[in-house]
Amino acid sequence: MNAAHAASLRPDLAVIAENVSPGSSVLDVGCGDGTLMQALQAGQGCATRGMEIDAANVGACVARGLSVIQGDADKDLAFYPDKSVDYAILSQTLQTTMRPDKVLDELLRIGRKAFVSFPNFAHWRVRVSLMWNGRMPVTRLLPVGWYETPNIHHLTINDFRALVKERGITVEGRWFLSGDQNCSAAAANFRAEHAVFLLSRGN
Repeated sequence: MNAAHAASLRPDLAVIAENVSPGSSVLDVGCGDGTLMQALQAGQGCATRGMEIDAANVGACVARGLSVIQGDADKDLAFYPDKSVDYAILSQTLQTTMRPDKVLDELLRIGRKAFVSFPNFAHWRVRVSLMWNGRMPVTRLLPVGWYETPNIHHLTINDFRALVKERGITVEGRWFLSGDQNCSAAAANFRAEHAVFLLSRGN
């Protein structure tokens, strides 16, 4: 991935793009307007497909010449064959699904590996907002109020670590982001605003 492509991406997407092997097949679940898919095609020569629930975003992807279908991660991943892609990607979408655990299982059934990124609701700014104001936070990276947010499961990095351990999932890589910068794994549950995990499961 060249610097120009990486610089145009949201920080978690840049991490994913930099760590997808060139020429891989990719399914981007909750692909939004297709920004990551387009970057992977142009920068890594990947064969990409996408699933997106929002019709306007599907239209934006099609306008870019991307292969995207409208679908719901909670219901429609079952139609994809086992190990049909090298990577299944779920960026900033896990917390919006009805059953994140089931969606995670589906990602690792469909993909040989899976990238998952999500906001960390144990970040110190979230804790401060709750402690001092007694209200759900609105921040640069969580920009909408509680009554209109698509987030229905407020997970933390430690919650996710516990889930993957419980389900016997291998963590092949993990990255923690504070703003637009990487931060160390030390106290990541407190310091990181977002996390990215690369996962796999033996069969």
